[in-house]
Amino acid sequence: MRLLLIVTGSTLRAEQMDRPLAYYLKQRIEQALASGPYDDVSDYHVQVVADFRWIQDEGLHEMATISLGGPGVNELAHRWLEEVPVSLAYNERYFIQMDPDLNEPRVSIWGMDNPTTQIAVSVFLDRFLPRFLERCASLPPSVLDSDDEGEPEIEADDD
Repeated sequence: MRLLLIVTGSTLRAEQMDRPLAYYLKQRIEQALASGPYDDVSDYHVQVVADFRWIQDEGLHEMATISLGGPGVNELAHRWLEEVPVSLAYNERYFIQMDPDLNEPRVSIWGMDNPTTQIAVSVFLDRFLPRFLERCASLPPSVLDSDDEGEPEIEADDD
């Protein structure tokens, strides 16, 4: 199994505003994986997780990851603020951060507020998603520790 993670903040504001947007992004990514020209991606699973879950579980750090929401509401976006290059910035209103060569499959998408974060997601889907998924398709499956029931250690976060 290969995971593509969408990480949202744990604040109440992030839960209210960014988590629904993360599920929209998840749906669009799943549609692209199902209909795209990518190598065998049938084993990919797109999962929405909280920032502190990602930070605390080092096994998740090797997974393809999209951080959604700004550094004020998402601790992962805050950590990546200086680490991940800016690929697109629009009038200091929204940002898409990702390595132009995609050496590391990680993206941070955020805006100054929820409406601009929504615009940033739309721009990412149109301009950057195909190349990001091509990179994801080239990644080997990662091994996750399993719990007692044989399920991956990561839990569904479908609240």
